[in-house]
Amino acid sequence: MLDAGQTQETLLEVNNIEVIYNHVILVLKGVSLSVPKGGITALLGGNGAGKTTTLKAVSNLLHSERGEVTKGSITYRGSNTKGLDPAAMVKSGVIQVMEGRHCFEHLTVEENLLTGAYTRGVSSGEINQDLEMVYTYFPRLKERRKSQAGYTSGGEQQMVAIGRALMSRPETILLDEPSMGLAPQLVEEIFTIVKDLNEKEGATFLLAEQNTNVALRFAHYGYILESGRVVMDGPAADLRENPDVKEFYLGMSEEGRKSFRDVRSYRRRKRWLS
Repeated sequence: MLDAGQTQETLLEVNNIEVIYNHVILVLKGVSLSVPKGGITALLGGNGAGKTTTLKAVSNLLHSERGEVTKGSITYRGSNTKGLDPAAMVKSGVIQVMEGRHCFEHLTVEENLLTGAYTRGVSSGEINQDLEMVYTYFPRLKERRKSQAGYTSGGEQQMVAIGRALMSRPETILLDEPSMGLAPQLVEEIFTIVKDLNEKEGATFLLAEQNTNVALRFAHYGYILESGRVVMDGPAADLRENPDVKEFYLGMSEEGRKSFRDVRSYRRRKRWLS
């Protein structure tokens, strides 16, 4: 857990990266960020801002989509990650939970979870301990352990995806749009579990999220992306009180809540891009 005022070791450093898809489409334009050990760092912004691409650049999943980091560097624990494939990144302690609650639908919930420990080469006793740890944080999965994953709810599938990542014993979890398609009550439940994992297990999170309101309540630090650039960053508590963030991302202004129609013209008026 990241304590207020405490200086933490930086695990992940993204330094001025550019990402191009298909050799022509420039998606990220000089993105820089750092993720401290034991922190929850949020990547915020609308659809198409570059959040998922940033996570895939870190996890080295870009090549499967014909994407490439063409400038800048990414280091984890001080070592450049450019030559590592996604499996090597997992072994180094970094795992990505993909957007869309990807599960092996034909396998049971428990079989899905066990696939997360496949590459670890540890004893069955250790794996069973980790399985019980996952069930402690996700008791609903224990109830559904023998159910086919494809027949569970969206919220349960999100829990399976996070639980499977935990079974690899990661140091850092890249969590992509955990609230997508979930009811508000489930979103709150998922983020509360993320907070517990951070505080009790020491898991470090970099999460991409469109739901700025909930993300800034649980994160320690946030970066706001627009059109492939970081346009603002700061402690989550400061961003929550920032008038620009309130107006453009939380739908609030000094006059009170605004509708989406009222704030659609923010691109023409944003002070931080002027």
